[in-house]
Amino acid sequence: MTETNTYSAASEVASTITRRTRWERMKITLSKAPLTAWFGMIVIVFYLFVALFAQWLAPHGEADNSFAAYLPWGEAGHVFGTDQIGRDVFSRLIYGAQNTIGIALATTFLSFMIGGTLGLAASIRGGWTDQILSRIVDVLMAIPSLIFALMLLSVFGSTAGSLIIIIALLDSTRVFRITRSVAVNVVVMDYVEAARLRGEGLGWVMRREILPNIMPPLVAEFGLRFSFVFLTIASLSFLGVGLQPPTADWGSMVRESASLMQFVQYDLKSGLTPLLPAGAIALITVAVNYVVDWFLHMTSGLKD
Repeated sequence: MTETNTYSAASEVASTITRRTRWERMKITLSKAPLTAWFGMIVIVFYLFVALFAQWLAPHGEADNSFAAYLPWGEAGHVFGTDQIGRDVFSRLIYGAQNTIGIALATTFLSFMIGGTLGLAASIRGGWTDQILSRIVDVLMAIPSLIFALMLLSVFGSTAGSLIIIIALLDSTRVFRITRSVAVNVVVMDYVEAARLRGEGLGWVMRREILPNIMPPLVAEFGLRFSFVFLTIASLSFLGVGLQPPTADWGSMVRESASLMQFVQYDLKSGLTPLLPAGAIALITVAVNYVVDWFLHMTSGLKD
């Protein structure tokens, strides 16, 4: 009984030391982060906070059109005025963060699940499996993604579910290429071959031997792919085939308020309304790229 208690106490101490060491390493890493990376992380955290608590932060409902149309900034309690049918622009900006970021994250996760799994399978199996999957991916990548997405959405409808599935399938081709290219260098390592000779299954080799050794480039690619997916969703919404009204989306908000730009000489603030969702799109894209650049530099082993 005494030996068991001693072993449990030793394990708890070791676990505490490991957690403390990990936290200290994280603090050291963050303390060395450049200002651009800190800027990106602060912006990302702010956007996530707004997206998670949109219902409590927005002063009005997402589709509440009970106000007068095109109210100027600051009038009747509307910080950024109202749109063409009397909806509060500030509230729709907040809900737009929840909708656009949420769908972009879900799409990116799904594309990595599909493309990453197939890329790992192609690199491990090789032979005809690799050839068939690679040729299918080459054919899909030869078609411009935006045009392909427009065609598929016009067929299957512009619902949130179809938007996530279609963009994820198209974007998984890029994930497949990057996953396969980094995994083929790990597959030939001795420890992977030893695991296969032991009789380990394909899933086990993927999870335990290959995936942990290719995580840094995949994490960086996740950030970049999120930016591209985010811009693709905004572009589709701007073209009218993305998220449909009354769902708030930054791309559709730019399209709906674009006509106000011609009145900027008469009312400067109201004329700049289209720049609000456009600026929100640009800011999150720049922030993610700053963080990805720092992460790539940090994991590459290069020194300043």
